[in-house]
Amino acid sequence: MTSHRFGVRFGFAILGLAALAASSAIAQPTEAPSKPGKLINAGDVLSGELSTLRVRDVKKGGKRVATYQITSEPRRLPPPNGLCNLETGPETFQLVPTSEAQAAQLRSLAGKEISVKVDEIACAQDAGQMSEAIVTKWSVVAK
Repeated sequence: MTSHRFGVRFGFAILGLAALAASSAIAQPTEAPSKPGKLINAGDVLSGELSTLRVRDVKKGGKRVATYQITSEPRRLPPPNGLCNLETGPETFQLVPTSEAQAAQLRSLAGKEISVKVDEIACAQDAGQMSEAIVTKWSVVAK
């Protein structure tokens, strides 16, 4: 009697494993290899949604400061930065305001689709940077 139950349970276990293996093989999507994004040069326009992040600035004694970033399509940076050690290039770009006027302009545009003209861009390198690329010189383009 014990061997009969063992055989039935073993049979169900084999059927369950076969069904699981078949369903996982069917569910595997075939992904096309992702292509690197378009090259972005100085003077090009970058568009996307502007987000505001609150981070602690180690240079200002741990004070919380607003950081602005644009989420856009993947873009390649000019050499030597290239793809910023990513397959398709960066998708998040941190905007660094150089004046209080630029910071106020970004505060009013938070959460909206904006376009900026990029003058200077580089890959993120510091541990505290929340974006994949940093735009240090920029200006907002009116739509």
